[in-house]
Amino acid sequence: MSRRQPGAPEDTASAPALITTTEALAALCDRLRQEPFVTVDTEFMRERTYWPELCLVQLAGQSEVALVDALAEGLDLAPLGALLADPNVVKVFHAARQDVEIFLLKFDAVPTPLFDTQVAAMVAGFGDQVSYDQLCRSLAGVQIDKAHRFSDWSARPLSASQLLYAAGDVTHLRRIYVALRDRLVREGRLDWVAEEMAVLHDPNTYRTDPDRAWEKLRPRTNNRRFLGLLRAAAAWREREAQRINIPRQRLVKDETLLEVAATGPESVAELARARGISEGFAKGRSGTGLLAAVKAAKALPETELPEAPKDRTGPPASPALVALLKVLLAAKSEEHHVAPKLLASSEDLDRLAAEAEPDLPALHGWRRHVFGEAALELKGGRLALGVEGRRVKLIAAG
Repeated sequence: MSRRQPGAPEDTASAPALITTTEALAALCDRLRQEPFVTVDTEFMRERTYWPELCLVQLAGQSEVALVDALAEGLDLAPLGALLADPNVVKVFHAARQDVEIFLLKFDAVPTPLFDTQVAAMVAGFGDQVSYDQLCRSLAGVQIDKAHRFSDWSARPLSASQLLYAAGDVTHLRRIYVALRDRLVREGRLDWVAEEMAVLHDPNTYRTDPDRAWEKLRPRTNNRRFLGLLRAAAAWREREAQRINIPRQRLVKDETLLEVAATGPESVAELARARGISEGFAKGRSGTGLLAAVKAAKALPETELPEAPKDRTGPPASPALVALLKVLLAAKSEEHHVAPKLLASSEDLDRLAAEAEPDLPALHGWRRHVFGEAALELKGGRLALGVEGRRVKLIAAG
């Protein structure tokens, strides 16, 4: 069978096929591997677990839509893994990270090649983190029915309305992908999207290093012993939550970890006095593990403790200069029709204002061309900002 050429797909409102057997899945994936692209989405449950429970996989080629019941008894998802790994078929997602994380857990590989329409829409000027609903209205001319957005997708049987809702997540995505791809090709920005896709293709994007989990708590101290205890407690929580398969915050809340790091409990009684820690927890396996982690951290020599956050050298950023950079960012975003967040974050602007030429994405690749070079010129006094009509104007300083 020859591979079909990419074009504008046909959207249908008919009930999609529900795949419940390995044989049917293999046949479906064989057909979809003849397509130039496949749109993909998932429905999963994660409210009560650490690991996401995959319930449904939605797939669509240019003329076929199917739903895979991931909970069907005896179903082997291996054919799906082969489709996701096929280098000749682009896998199209919207806001891909959670879906890709699930497939990485299932198949130990990131789907490749992949295309994220949320990222592409940011490059194409649709704003920061544009929703699927917005793109459906703008590019597919349809309004999404949100009735089943909070369905329990693990309950069986799934209703016909649930199946139609789930199918819509990949049916309309076909038109969105084609429209965005064609627009980016016309504007010569497909390479910009490729740079962003490189991050999504990296398995480390989705994997949490337990020994770095403490950094997300953003402790406001330079006390290395405290940081060592916090690192140990946070790493223990990550691994224990994975073992028990419950959300980390349900196991131990962030504020409790910070208190444990501050007090360094050495006994069950001391641990039980921490806010959010029950006596039963402190006496059980989890409490024993947390106390052991604290004890091990206390025994570490100074040289093995985490480094305190380093203060930046030099004077702090000028608020006025940061404000000017924000104006420049908005002006460049408007000029090039690209989302400001994709060019530079607030933290990036602070560093740009405070440091001579920091190592930031904004100063590399296409971002430097669009924004970074002008930011350096503004800092160096070689560029000024003015107003012409209702728009900000860039003026070369004489």
